[in-house]
Amino acid sequence: MNMSPKHQQGLTFISLVFTLGIVASFVLLALKIGPIYLDHSKVVGTLAGLKETADIEKLSEAEIRRSLNRRFNINSIADITQDDITVTKRGKYLKVVIEYEVVRKIIGNLSVLVEFNDVIEVGQE
Repeated sequence: MNMSPKHQQGLTFISLVFTLGIVASFVLLALKIGPIYLDHSKVVGTLAGLKETADIEKLSEAEIRRSLNRRFNINSIADITQDDITVTKRGKYLKVVIEYEVVRKIIGNLSVLVEFNDVIEVGQE
């Protein structure tokens, strides 16, 4: 019995398993990487809030670091340490740089590395 191709339809079991495997790997990747970018959006929001603080140029470096630390604790951001924050202050000029990287294990010995560098500048140099 000779069947023409237009009568055949559907996926074979192997192609179905392969397709589901690819979809599952993309879902796993999204579930691992998505929270990293959600936390980063909180960091950007924290920096924007710091920039909007009244008379931010008058605060000392320690006060700025304390303020950032409090905001990070409120937002449950644990990926940033004090070593990742650089505060440059000259007169009425203030520059805050947060440069950090996040490493998340995907599966086995496969990991993902995401690097971020966020900067705010306030005042005139």
